[in-house]
Amino acid sequence: SSGNKEAGKVYIYTLSGEQVFVSNGTLTSEGKSQDARFGYALAAAPDLNYDGFTDLVVGAPLEDDHRGAVYVYHGQDIYIIHNYKQRIEGASLSSSLQYFGRSVSSRLDLDGDDLIDLAVGAQGSAVMLRSRSIVQINVSLSFQPHSINVIQKTCQRGGRESACLDATACFNAVSRSPGPNGIGFDLWVSAMLDDRKFSARALFDNSSHRQIQLPVRVQTGKALCYKLPFHVYDTADYIRPISFSLQFKINSTATGPVLDEGWPMTVNKSIPFFKDCGEDDVCTTDLVLQASMEISGTKQKPYLIQSPRKRLAVEVQLQNRLENAYNTSLKLHYSRNLHFSSLSIREDYSFKIECTALGPNSHSCNVSYPVFRSQSEVNFMLEFEFSCTSLHNRVQMKLVASSDSMERDATLGDNSVQLQSFVQYQPDLYVSSYSNLNRYEVHPTRSASEALGPEFYTHLRLQNLGCYVLSNLELRMFLPSVAAGDTVFMTITDVYAYNATGVNCRVLSAVAQLKARQRDVRPLHPEDMMHNEILNCSRSWCTEVTCEVQQLQQDVVIRVSRRAHDDFFRKAKYKSVRIVSDFDLTAKETNLITLRAGMLRGESVLEVLKGRAIPISLWILIGSIIGGFLLLALIIFILWKLGFFARKRREDENDED
Repeated sequence: SSGNKEAGKVYIYTLSGEQVFVSNGTLTSEGKSQDARFGYALAAAPDLNYDGFTDLVVGAPLEDDHRGAVYVYHGQDIYIIHNYKQRIEGASLSSSLQYFGRSVSSRLDLDGDDLIDLAVGAQGSAVMLRSRSIVQINVSLSFQPHSINVIQKTCQRGGRESACLDATACFNAVSRSPGPNGIGFDLWVSAMLDDRKFSARALFDNSSHRQIQLPVRVQTGKALCYKLPFHVYDTADYIRPISFSLQFKINSTATGPVLDEGWPMTVNKSIPFFKDCGEDDVCTTDLVLQASMEISGTKQKPYLIQSPRKRLAVEVQLQNRLENAYNTSLKLHYSRNLHFSSLSIREDYSFKIECTALGPNSHSCNVSYPVFRSQSEVNFMLEFEFSCTSLHNRVQMKLVASSDSMERDATLGDNSVQLQSFVQYQPDLYVSSYSNLNRYEVHPTRSASEALGPEFYTHLRLQNLGCYVLSNLELRMFLPSVAAGDTVFMTITDVYAYNATGVNCRVLSAVAQLKARQRDVRPLHPEDMMHNEILNCSRSWCTEVTCEVQQLQQDVVIRVSRRAHDDFFRKAKYKSVRIVSDFDLTAKETNLITLRAGMLRGESVLEVLKGRAIPISLWILIGSIIGGFLLLALIIFILWKLGFFARKRREDENDED
């Protein structure tokens, strides 16, 4: 006791070989430091758990507010295990019990079942506690067939070809404690397929789930077996076996047996896949991949992608030179200027290849799923479309073949292929011109105030008939404007772009700048035009108009407005002259875009005619005047006859009133 509060402690001594007692520790009531009287009663039980060692029962009658409790300790060899195995509270048996555990007896068999019972004394009463038998349950698992053959399907489940198997679970209950066999009790059993996989590869037939629960009735001394049919679907994982786990426990009853302490309650087995890979059952493969593109281009001489070509074909050959390759796949990684279109198998249609997208520029294709057999070869063609949104000067591709089978490092070098070709794009681009004035006549008799002719327009149309947007184009126009003596005969009044954003035009018309840029020009003098019918950029200085087109999606129209200087053409000696304007289109990104020669240049022509002054005879003028007077007199006479000039008299007006 401590401070009038009784706790209690049991001291353990063992008898050594020299017949001397040696201390072997103490037993205490854990968490009950006071009001326990632990060790007030002691009893040596012959063998409560039937492990061959004597056990110990300790009474603590003052625990739980004097209701009392009994502790059971197991023995081991010549020692007592210091942690109690069971604590029996008096309050759990009857609320009226007091001082439960003041006396203990452990040498009784009151019900004749050959099991040791306990008698525990309390204040004014005694309690009999019977022992429960201890059983061991041996569980075995077997499968038929012994492996999973995914190549030869044996049944249909859920409308799909499957491999069907039967699992047989056998339970054999053995009693460890004395007594007759034939004791029946219930088990709770749970079976699980592929418990470590996120998605199940196998399901039970009865429930279409990978876990089932079932009640099992067993008897000691008798083996009982249960059949659990299940099936395996197509799966990408044929290398790792399918696990089968079985868990069980005895349904808790007041009188039934208990499972032996430490006895396993889980059985795990696995069912391998049939691989057909020799005696070691390890598949060692040798995949050989070959591929080639139908186009070829170098940096110095890139391949030209023209209008009719919208697809790219890649020929692929895959071989397996050794044992079966399971879950064989071909990974495709390609540049952004390609889109995967289709796959077609050559000749042998017994192979099946399916492709799925891994990302915007990668695909994975399974080859002859589930197994690409030994000594097999498959030839197929991959088709790609050229992108309309991403243009690059190279077409790149990487193909990698792999499988779940093992392959030696020495043969991995031919499992991948890298392809590359430099390319240039030749767009469906056309440039055309049209004017609202193609021929113009200059009248020599007009006044000096009419120095400029009418305004006319030349339209330049850029048409992009391809699917991709063109960028950074430059349209240059050379418009004859200045003759010898710095005489201007044509003026640009306006430059305007229709239906376009990002089109910037600039005009260079200063004569001094034109002379500095166009040094090879031999300008034509107005008096020498009788023997030259053409005014172009070789015989005159040309105004330069440069338009930068940042993006061309479909159609852009650029209008150039001009006026001819009539006073120049009145003074010049000629009958007709053709003013020829040139234009050309170029691409700034020459490593990416190239233009056809026919679409690079063009011209627009305005023919200027000089009118002649026709003299009028004097007699024609006199005759015209006399004829005019006679016609006027005739009209007046007719009107007089009709009374047009007669006035009414005043008497007539009054009569009318």
